[in-house]
Amino acid sequence: MVRVLIGDIFNSKAQTLVNTVNTVGIMGKGLALEFKKRFPDMFQEYVQQCKKGDIKLGKPYLYKTLLPPWILLFPTKENWRSVSKLSAIETGLEYLKENYKKWGITSIAVPPLGCGLGELEWNIVGRTLYHHLMELDIPVEMYAPFNTPHVQLTPEYLGKVSKAQYEEEAKPKTR
Repeated sequence: MVRVLIGDIFNSKAQTLVNTVNTVGIMGKGLALEFKKRFPDMFQEYVQQCKKGDIKLGKPYLYKTLLPPWILLFPTKENWRSVSKLSAIETGLEYLKENYKKWGITSIAVPPLGCGLGELEWNIVGRTLYHHLMELDIPVEMYAPFNTPHVQLTPEYLGKVSKAQYEEEAKPKTR
């Protein structure tokens, strides 16, 4: 079951929170910086995993602790200066679907991956997330950007996707 929300992911009661990251070990801005401040041990492990080359596009990494929340480090771009890649998000979502049961994830909260500093648009990312997250048989909270129109939070809107829309709408925003 997917619930689409606008709000603070840190208020979620989900067992696992998703943190959008790069593959070079930098959490200097946006949501990642807030995760770094709140979970310094997670940040240290993230840096070590990046140094070992274990944080890769399309391959989210689960940081587990004795008590929740667990944190799923979800790479959306290689360098922190780059724009996020929709293909990395799609591949990462496939990887999540293949592994969440094995990892023991029982509920998850997902931010609008790549929509902030990653420069992707919610109208395509939201649909991509919704399409993939609907396949999980656990409670899912999917967070939209704060300025998202209400109509773009509905299953009717998020459930519609065409290949032409994907290609056109997935282009990064211009600055």
